[in-house]
Amino acid sequence: MTRRLRGMLVAAVLALVAASALLATRPVQAASLTQVTNFGANPTNLNMFIYVPDNVAPRPALLVMVHYCTGSAGGVFNSVGRDFVTAADRYGYVIVLPEATRDGRCFDVSTPAALKRNGGGDSTGIMSMVAYARQRYNVDPARIMVSGFSSGAMMTNVLAAEYPDVFAAAAAFSGVPAGCFATTNGSLWNSQCSGGNLIKTAQQWGDQARAMYPGYTGRYPRMQLWHGTTDTTLAYANFGEEIKQWTNLNGLTQTPASTDTPRSGVTRTRYGGTGAQPAVEAYSFAGYGHSLPLDGMFPYAISFLGLDGGTTTPPSGAVKSASSGRCLDVTGVSQANGAQAQIWDCNGQANQKWTLTSSGELRVYGAKCLDVNGRGTADGTSVIIWDCNGQSNQQWRFNSDGSVTAVGAGKCLDVPADSTANGTKARIWSCNGAAGQRWTRT
Repeated sequence: MTRRLRGMLVAAVLALVAASALLATRPVQAASLTQVTNFGANPTNLNMFIYVPDNVAPRPALLVMVHYCTGSAGGVFNSVGRDFVTAADRYGYVIVLPEATRDGRCFDVSTPAALKRNGGGDSTGIMSMVAYARQRYNVDPARIMVSGFSSGAMMTNVLAAEYPDVFAAAAAFSGVPAGCFATTNGSLWNSQCSGGNLIKTAQQWGDQARAMYPGYTGRYPRMQLWHGTTDTTLAYANFGEEIKQWTNLNGLTQTPASTDTPRSGVTRTRYGGTGAQPAVEAYSFAGYGHSLPLDGMFPYAISFLGLDGGTTTPPSGAVKSASSGRCLDVTGVSQANGAQAQIWDCNGQANQKWTLTSSGELRVYGAKCLDVNGRGTADGTSVIIWDCNGQSNQQWRFNSDGSVTAVGAGKCLDVPADSTANGTKARIWSCNGAAGQRWTRT
């Protein structure tokens, strides 16, 4: 990391740590954090730390918490991120804490390797940490979140753009849009971006993020953004550019669904909804700089991310075929991997109760997902249930015309020949607008 970058960020980080130290309500034992080695591909030599609370949930959420420049896993754990840790003790979720090891301890959000899915940058190592935690702690793949501060907020934006099929939601404290810090000269510092002078349209910012995962057509994570109006390290203008990017990625305009003031000097705007978990939520702090005014505000982040066990999972219900009025059903009420999906008279049984998660899964029986058999993409590929695994062949998008897109295949959930007969097996097929490809959730 360059001396210039260290010099520009160190004062702001010291203020950040001083302010956030007030949040540490109890001392932390050294054993609270555990370093993990040999966790998988790690091309930039990051360190991995993990926090697993004593009361870890049977199927916990996972939070990736990313530190600021000059920081460390232990530093963010004991200071600015302390409320996330306290909440983990209460709600039983697991925290993964990546740690940068390069000079300056900033995360790379600038080089071509860093700005491409599986490109061999810091993000590649962080995703190895996520995979490690998912495998060992029975993590709920529908509740994987990321949050970070300053450099970590920039990485939060990048991870959410590169791995939208993994992260359900993100919270970035004083960051910049994904791709804003891109450089071509090997430097990790982009003065034009840091100064708030990179201004683009919402479509341009969205396209820049989409280029990090070419060909992906699925949903993007919900995004929560925080910024101070007098930030001179990562200028306040970046806040508006982030809003442009994430409203575009979530298919929204930049017109808020609601605007309010949760406390004096704080303006909150919500896009795509007015509840606690809209598609995009933004907090502007009047008169604050890069020190991040987090005192008393963390509950808003915890609730938005769904780490409090709140409303991240919508209620279960039937998925009805427009061609017959019959329900999407698991054959024979089977819970076995490979059991086929079909249509059948609606009866309210468990094999007809589907939950659409924030990551686009259609879950049945709690832990089984509607799955395109063998990750196939060909017309006629069967639709089955399988253990939920977070892969794109288990992601579905409900469209305004009533069709349901299999994200991995780019084809539609289909009843052959618009059949109305009980026991007709579901499949995927090229989208054509037929009645057998229209569905409603009830």
